[in-house]
Amino acid sequence: MSVSTHPAAPGAPAPDPDGSTRTPITKVVFASLVGTAVEWYDFFLYGSAAALVFGTLFFPESDPVTGTLLAFGTYALGFVARPLGGVVFGHFGDRVGRKKMLVVALLMMGLATFAIGLLPTYASIGLAAPILLLVCRLLQGFAVGGEWGGAVLMAAEHGDPARRGFWSSWPQAGVPLGNLLATAVLFVLAAVQSDETFEAWGWRIPFLLSAVLVLIGLWVRLQLEESSVYQEAKAEMAERTDDAHLPILEVLRRYPREVLVAMGMRMAENISYYLFTVVVLTYAKDFADIGTDLILQMLLIGAAIQFFLIPAIGALSDRVGRRPLYLVGAIGVAVWIFPFFGLASSGEPGKVLLAVVVGLFFHSLMYSPQAAFFSELFGTSVRYTGASVGYQLASIFAGALAPIIAVKLLASGDGDNTTAVGIYLVVASAITVAAVLAAKETRNTSLHHDRVLG
Repeated sequence: MSVSTHPAAPGAPAPDPDGSTRTPITKVVFASLVGTAVEWYDFFLYGSAAALVFGTLFFPESDPVTGTLLAFGTYALGFVARPLGGVVFGHFGDRVGRKKMLVVALLMMGLATFAIGLLPTYASIGLAAPILLLVCRLLQGFAVGGEWGGAVLMAAEHGDPARRGFWSSWPQAGVPLGNLLATAVLFVLAAVQSDETFEAWGWRIPFLLSAVLVLIGLWVRLQLEESSVYQEAKAEMAERTDDAHLPILEVLRRYPREVLVAMGMRMAENISYYLFTVVVLTYAKDFADIGTDLILQMLLIGAAIQFFLIPAIGALSDRVGRRPLYLVGAIGVAVWIFPFFGLASSGEPGKVLLAVVVGLFFHSLMYSPQAAFFSELFGTSVRYTGASVGYQLASIFAGALAPIIAVKLLASGDGDNTTAVGIYLVVASAITVAAVLAAKETRNTSLHHDRVLG
């Protein structure tokens, strides 16, 4: 594949081979950020509601811990749907374009989340309530499975190689922004409503509000255009192959090692994030017995800090490389998890904030360069599929199971077994360190490479 010898200046419109101008990188990044923030607002909202009220509302015949575990079970099944979403959206994203799939993913996520806000509870319709909740959760997972790959690729493929880590980290910043929005809404509701009111109907408000955010995200995304990198690969694919091109088969045949490396790199990153942001709510509520208000406040501040940390670390990865930062992050979360729960359960705002911020800092060292790292591993004609499959398959074993495993471990022993949770994360971190060491440094790699096209 040909490589342009005169790349556009950072932030400038990228020229196509025919001389036309494509969407400026700043506009692409903004669209990716907004859309990703909306999708993850929806996704995190479910996780927070699972920790706070879903166990009582949809599984009321269980004891509190079991009810929470069942709620997290539906939460986990959303992760199971993510690889399927990654394959389906990746297939069409590689064949017909990134933009169309991103619009579909956002619409699907928005409809599923809005529907959750309208669901009757177990007290109203019995067993049908958790079944409907599960269906909505599966749709959420399917949509998120297609979201991540398209969002980061739009930024990565429009940006210049020298600043790809910075530009492609902005969609990653959409995750803490979405978490920030979800936590902020829950915090406001907790401040103005009693626990009884919130459990009765207040929890529905943030789910219904997602409709407004989805409309904003759609408006921004519909203005995007495809990158010249993708257009060139699509044209070359049309010349060399027929309609039998199946990206998932090409990924499994030509990029199996890269998929495994991506999966391994996700383990510590994904597990640590859910321990630091979701499991800590259950820990505070069911084990430390300190309530969740203070934790929600500190998570709000931590998400705001991480929003700015991610692009800064992305820019740093353009200077020092992706691998060194990732390694420090993987080792850091393994060490920090041991003092984390003690600080989080102290009841002192300063210590709780320290626990959250340091944990999210180490997580950001992995999560920020991840978008560029994964994009650079795969060729253009299968990049959406390859990056999505590696990213989302790991989510089943990492983020999906992390809350369930952590709560079970916490409940073992004397009922507050944080050491076991720490060992769990150490094992995940060892897998991630091994995967990073097996990967090559990809900084400054041209995205005009493709084993399928030759």
